[in-house]
Amino acid sequence: MLNLLALIFGGLKFGKVFLTVGSMLVSLGAYAWLYGWRYAAGFIALLFVHEMGHFIAARQRGLDVGAPTFIPFLGAWIELREHPHDAETEAYIGLAGPLVGTLGALACYFLARQLGPDAQWLLAVAYAGFFLNLFNLIPVSPLDGGRVTAVLSPKLWLLGAPVLLGLLLIKFNPLNLVLLLLIAPQFFQAWRYSRNPEHAAYYVASAETRLTYGTAYVGLVGFLCLMTHEVHLMLTPGAAV
Repeated sequence: MLNLLALIFGGLKFGKVFLTVGSMLVSLGAYAWLYGWRYAAGFIALLFVHEMGHFIAARQRGLDVGAPTFIPFLGAWIELREHPHDAETEAYIGLAGPLVGTLGALACYFLARQLGPDAQWLLAVAYAGFFLNLFNLIPVSPLDGGRVTAVLSPKLWLLGAPVLLGLLLIKFNPLNLVLLLLIAPQFFQAWRYSRNPEHAAYYVASAETRLTYGTAYVGLVGFLCLMTHEVHLMLTPGAAV
């Protein structure tokens, strides 16, 4: 009986690893088909770094969390099997992904500068990393920015929808349209959260906590805006090959 349980448990663990590795390889192939293997490998690596930031932060807060899963052209995510107990914990986990992801993009950027003109593909990876983390910090749930700004006030989500709508109008992207549909319930919750005592209790945080996360959020957004703009100017056409 114990041997059977061990076999089942081992199979479940193998299945989780297979899902992560398999979905990563499928995404790698999809991106490589359009942009080339070097860019695809670098971009997938940055997605993995971003998600591991969430993974490690969730483990630090004692939450049960699954390994990353990848879907081509939609990105990746980790499965939180336990909901955070308060908005501060959710903000901590939400901020960790973009923060660690930004460090990964910075590593690509500095390495590309060291290698020179032959590493334009790596500079393109760095640009994608900066832009990806900046996009994720739009203040609306379920994006990371919504999770971080919730500790300040869920009403800040009301700013996220116009940002997504503006991006959709500037350049149509099906992902933005899907996100707009997904955030509709959160938009309504942001409008009414203070009227629900249970919701209000979840978002209770000290002024020091709000100041800490607010400063970190604004600082990271500002830095990513700067790096995204600067690296975009440095790129040459066809760099992602």
